[in-house]
Amino acid sequence: MKNKIILLIILSLSLGKSWAQLNESDTLKFQLRASLTGAYQKGNVDLLIIKSKLDFSVSPHKNWVIKSQNRSLYQAFYSVEADNDIFSENYIYYKPKHRVYPLAVAYISTNYRRKIDNRYFAGAGVTYQAINTKNNVLKLSASTVYEATQFTSSNYNFTKYNGDKNINLWRGTLYVGGWNYFLEKHIRLYYDAYWQPAFNNSNNYRTQVDVGVDFSIWKGLSFNAVYGFTHENVVIEKVQQEDKILTFGVAYNLKMK
Repeated sequence: MKNKIILLIILSLSLGKSWAQLNESDTLKFQLRASLTGAYQKGNVDLLIIKSKLDFSVSPHKNWVIKSQNRSLYQAFYSVEADNDIFSENYIYYKPKHRVYPLAVAYISTNYRRKIDNRYFAGAGVTYQAINTKNNVLKLSASTVYEATQFTSSNYNFTKYNGDKNINLWRGTLYVGGWNYFLEKHIRLYYDAYWQPAFNNSNNYRTQVDVGVDFSIWKGLSFNAVYGFTHENVVIEKVQQEDKILTFGVAYNLKMK
């Protein structure tokens, strides 16, 4: 797993290109946004944090767009791992320049802190473009997915799931995301959030919110700060349901017509 995270970090560095949502409704053939943030301290406190993001979209045909959003997080305190995670979101859109358009989605993730060995889910849904201008974008989407999760333990905070390391179920997904430019596009505020309830159990749901800001420095280069919040209601015993993280770094944005 560590090799996968190192590979994603190397890709981010070698492409040298901030993270926010890529707009699949743009007329661009190719978009790429990548960022790398981290911290290292040695002495009275030993600390290593590396967080990377690598997002891109490709339009092989005027009616189709493929988008992939990937991120990793590695944290260690006194050489003891606290996080070693990968999260990959992958989409296929049909006619995304329309006000309403369909999508197919597939996610892959791991979560060391929450004792998730692997999680996969795939499904389909629809996106509604509420706002899509040069300075402001707001999109809403809804989808249905089938999810398979393998945990490292079989004891949960909800005893209904005890005795099985695998939880497979159908979920709904409600999503909102967008961004706004300010001061002649020198500042970009971006955000996305989703809620995923299970269809067969009201206690099994999760929420994620990411809010970030880019401050333009020079020709696509920017300073960025990102705050992330996640809540997972069904977790392994003694694992907290909520995580919050605030990171800072530099980023670059590349677009090709």
